[in-house]
Order: sequence, then C-alpha cells, then structure tokens
Amino acid sequence: MATEEDAAGRAPRGAGTTKDGVLAAVGPRLRELRRRHGMTLAELAERTGISESTLSRLEGGTRKPTLELLLPLAEVHAVPLDELVGAPRTGDPRIHLRPVTRDGLTYVPLSRPGGVQAHKLLIPPGPDTEPTLRTHEGFEWLYVLAGRLRLILGERTLVLKPGEAAEFDTHVPHWLGPDNDRTVELLVLFGHQGERAHLRAHQGRERGPA
Repeated sequence: MATEEDAAGRAPRGAGTTKDGVLAAVGPRLRELRRRHGMTLAELAERTGISESTLSRLEGGTRKPTLELLLPLAEVHAVPLDELVGAPRTGDPRIHLRPVTRDGLTYVPLSRPGGVQAHKLLIPPGPDTEPTLRTHEGFEWLYVLAGRLRLILGERTLVLKPGEAAEFDTHVPHWLGPDNDRTVELLVLFGHQGERAHLRAHQGRERGPA
C-alpha cells in the first residue's frame, strides 16, 4: 500500500488508517495550526526551542515526528497531543479540559481549536499597581461566573458581578481584573486574534490580559 503523499500534498486514500499514513498527515496538520494562529516558523522556533529547519522539515513531511518534537508543539498550540497525530475520535463529545497559564492567568479551554474559542478564565488578585491598558485585533465577550470583575474600557471603569456579561471591541484600550482580594472567574469568548493575543504571546508581560 502506498503511504507517500501525492503531488498535491494530500495523503492517499486509506493512508490515515495506517501508521505511516498517520505520520504523513502530521506535517500538514502542524502547518495548518501554525498558519491558523498567524505564526511564522521563526516565531514558532523561538517558542518551542526547535530549529526553523526542523520545523520546516516536519511540516514538509521529510522529518519524522517524535514525541520530543511534538510535546512542545502541542503545548504552544494549546492542543492535545492526540490532535496533532490525528487520533480518531471516539464519539465522546466531552472536551478534555487542559488549563494553560499565561502571565499569572489561568485559561481553561471549553472548546476545540478552530473558530470562536471559549475559555474559563481565572484571574487572581495581584499587586496593587496601576492597571496597564492594552489593545489588539478582535472582539470579546465575557460572562462573570464568580467574584467581582473590574473592567476598564478607555475612560470608563465598570464593576461586573456574577451573572453579568459584557462585550467590546478590543481595539479599545482595556484591562480586566478582580475588584477585590478574591479570584474572579469568567467565561470568555474570542476569535483567532484574541486567542493569539492572550494565549500565544510571550510570557513575562505585565499582569492583565492584552
């Protein structure tokens, strides 16, 4: 049985059911994930510690994917390892919650990658410093699950209690955090731009979502 990809870059029919076919499909899947998140090979290399040439060969199918290479890629893309290798779905509709921590904030994915992303966001109280407002591409919707949220939008400051929601254009300078000394829990929806701004940006920035 042939296991090489055809001239159009597609795995041959039935290849996905074989070990070689599964491995051959990893490269295109990695390329699609990287492009979906708007990342260059150089950016991905910096995030994972894997050289650009190795990443390029992985995506092109000339480098065999190994666990050592796939683990950091799964972490950066915030997807389960089995999604990278195209493990067959079992019919279980449940989303396996794998928290991601960025800049002291904990994001719990509530949806699979692609399209609008849903996350549970936990924001702990931090140092009593002046909030730093940020902007980025996109639009956000949030719903307060627990705690009190302080939301700053431009010149406005709002306090939202559990059961209250807000939506706003993220081109407007904004900041959100607890209004007191308790962690605030949110349900947040955002698209690819918001996902990249919140989850793909380098660690070490000042506290508070972009």
